[in-house]
Amino acid sequence: MRIRRPRLPRTRAGRRRLVQVVMAGCVLALLPATWLYISTAGRLRTLADVPRTDVAVVFGAGLWDGEPSPYLANRLNAAATLYKEGRVRVVLVTGDNSREDYDEPDAMRTYLTEHGVPARRVVSDYAGFDTWDSCVRAKKIFGVHRAVLISQEFHIRRAVALCEAAGVASYGVGVDAKHDVTWYYGGTREVFAAGKAALDVVFEPDPRFLGRKEPGVARALAAAPR
Repeated sequence: MRIRRPRLPRTRAGRRRLVQVVMAGCVLALLPATWLYISTAGRLRTLADVPRTDVAVVFGAGLWDGEPSPYLANRLNAAATLYKEGRVRVVLVTGDNSREDYDEPDAMRTYLTEHGVPARRVVSDYAGFDTWDSCVRAKKIFGVHRAVLISQEFHIRRAVALCEAAGVASYGVGVDAKHDVTWYYGGTREVFAAGKAALDVVFEPDPRFLGRKEPGVARALAAAPR
């Protein structure tokens, strides 16, 4: 079976309509990304000027041989810095533990304790399968109403927008990252992920797993010095 190649319009008017359709498609594709930039204006900070907040939320970013990937390690280093400086009191680590042999939250917890954050100040969310799930669970399961979010720059705007939509008043800290293949992949992926984020905000789907409320954050805060 021969597959016919698509042919360009032969007339000038037809080619003009094709260009208009392509341009309209590009504009529509970029609208969600534009919304992310507009909706998070003024919500991004650095480690030096982020407001003092009770809770920091660190999103998972993959494991290498059971250890945090370099990208995830950078996020955790930022959280450890904020804790040591007294700018946050509790760290909520949220990631994927959908398989017995893959446990992001425990690896994140171990890394933080090895870098000076007491274990009793780290709370684990084992069902943070994506950014929306992590934000919704932070509010509904862990009772977080205000937080500093920590991720890479290419992801932090989406994290802030989704957590704000989920009811968590948020500031975002975008940590530095080497501009390697992973960074460019992440940046490109965000263009498409912005579309899903917009749908999540509009339809507010339930997380893949919700479960019962967890008192971990409240307990950690109650025991943490002010």
